[in-house]
Amino acid sequence: MTDRSQARRRATTNPRQWLSKILIFVLLAGFAVFFVLPIVWLLIAPSKDGRQLLLDAPFSFGSFEQIAANWNALFAFQDGVFLTWLGNSTLYSFGALALTLVVSIPAGYALALGEFRGRKLLLMTTLIVMLIPNTALVLPIFLELSALRLIGTPLSVILPFSFFPFGVYLTYIYFSTAVSRDLLNAARMDGAGELRVFAQVAMPLATPVIALVGFFNFVGNWNNYFLPFLMVGGQKVPVQVGLANMLANVPQFNPTTATSTVIELPTLALATLLSVAPVLIIFLFSQRFLVEGMTAGGTKG
Repeated sequence: MTDRSQARRRATTNPRQWLSKILIFVLLAGFAVFFVLPIVWLLIAPSKDGRQLLLDAPFSFGSFEQIAANWNALFAFQDGVFLTWLGNSTLYSFGALALTLVVSIPAGYALALGEFRGRKLLLMTTLIVMLIPNTALVLPIFLELSALRLIGTPLSVILPFSFFPFGVYLTYIYFSTAVSRDLLNAARMDGAGELRVFAQVAMPLATPVIALVGFFNFVGNWNNYFLPFLMVGGQKVPVQVGLANMLANVPQFNPTTATSTVIELPTLALATLLSVAPVLIIFLFSQRFLVEGMTAGGTKG
């Protein structure tokens, strides 16, 4: 009787299990169609010329020679301005990243473990500013930097990029939950000053959250388009603004473009891949710290 009842249970549960598996498969297939296939197409596109991209099978590989040709065309565009755009993005993103870490980590530490007047008000202000869309802050920031005569300089991009209240809040959460106060108090009892406790005890323990704040800040800065578009121009624009400028030289997007500056779609696809490559590389090398930073705040140290 026991074997029969178990067989009946399997017979009744198996259809449900198969239905759930089919549903999961359909969902995954849908995600693959809408997210993975466009990325695969983008990876293959630089291996073709403009005619092959339009006429050949979408996921057929062209040739390595054509990749080299598209590479040469990209870096020959306007006397190699694409390399200048990459350099500008590197300067703006890493310059702002350094300022962000210098400000956000001590600020989060002070909000989490310090006791001073106005602490709760400052924390509440940080949370409120986090809810304000970045685009809503562009106009007052522009007017402020214009009054300081910084518009058109690298500082007009670096300084706003380094304003990162989300990083302060992440650091606050980490120090509040994942760092033992007893450990810090023990260092104070041994005669260490507050700066020494922060630098030699708290900072080594905060490596995961430092990586997390740095990654989020770098990705946001590297991919930011609107703020640099307003603040700088000419040869000083970063790569995201530069890609938009390249679109004006693609015949499929702008039929009136001058023939001397034409950019083919495969070359634009290669430029897009190169523009996101730094973010992918940093993610691959820092993903262990990112996972630790995202999970460490869930447990009390």
